[in-house]
Amino acid sequence: MATYKARSKQEMAQRIAQDIPNGAYVNLGIGMPTLVANYLPEDREVVLHSENGILGMGSAPAEGEEDYDLINAGKQPVTLLPGGAYFHHADSFGMMRGGHLDICVLGAFQVSATGDLANWSTGEPGAIPAVGGAMDLAIGAKQTWVMTTLLTRDGTSKLVEKCTYPLTGIGCVARVYSDLATLACTPDGLQLVDIVEGLEKAELERIIGLPIADAA
Repeated sequence: MATYKARSKQEMAQRIAQDIPNGAYVNLGIGMPTLVANYLPEDREVVLHSENGILGMGSAPAEGEEDYDLINAGKQPVTLLPGGAYFHHADSFGMMRGGHLDICVLGAFQVSATGDLANWSTGEPGAIPAVGGAMDLAIGAKQTWVMTTLLTRDGTSKLVEKCTYPLTGIGCVARVYSDLATLACTPDGLQLVDIVEGLEKAELERIIGLPIADAA
């Protein structure tokens, strides 16, 4: 039986950073997506946006150099690059809703094979609603990418034929960057972009429980 090693959070972030083109305006969602900022190539200009009102974020500050007056939407301290700015969150949401972001990278509870996204609630009774700006980002950005582990803690696939959790957006996810593979969501279903070394596509299909088309 072939053996394979899942990507770490850092390796997933690095993989996403490779695909962000020069000159892109990008929002990194709360949680794992914020790690992407630490792996952007130095020779590439990428302008990072945070929904609480920042444009031009840099990587995370060094330990001991945190400024808690400068935080992202997840309340993590961030740095500001030369030329960066912070502003009212109403202006920030205007950027999101106005189609001015090229890419947003979000976490997910579920993603359907055709790109529907559920990332704000599991629908459990008593759960705290936490939609934030996810709906605005998922629909407003030109491309929505998801960064997530492929399986839940109980071993259930987060990639599904149809989402059972409350939806954030319909048909909005272009790509899913997971710990086992990168997959594109298309109107015809999932398409393989890349896969970790040692893992066969047939085994990935078994894990997910859905067919996966070969890379274009």
